[in-house]
Amino acid sequence: MEKDNKDERRRYQRLPIELSLEIDEIFKQDNIVVNNIGASIMVYDISRSGIGFVSEANLPVGYYFRGNIHFDNGDFFRVVIKIVRTGLAKGNQKIYGAEFVGLAPFLADKVDNYGRSLKS
Repeated sequence: MEKDNKDERRRYQRLPIELSLEIDEIFKQDNIVVNNIGASIMVYDISRSGIGFVSEANLPVGYYFRGNIHFDNGDFFRVVIKIVRTGLAKGNQKIYGAEFVGLAPFLADKVDNYGRSLKS
């Protein structure tokens, strides 16, 4: 079976996850900060390199936000996340792809541990 080009670009396996995060602030590297966002996002997948999520908020590509990723097994890490793509989902929802910025390998290993726990 031929792979979709989208799948071939992915360096790491996407793992299903259900996380709820709140975004209060987004920023760009040139000190542009937007406060009081108050956006709820629902993370539906995670990999060593980033997350996929949906939200009703209009979040701009190229902006960053901070988040805490908590796994069911008790592992967690704090991360800076960059929004890299967006699209339309159902209703008022938008779908987003985002990548982790500067995530240390030992923290990325927590995603692998989570993946192994799903197989147990």
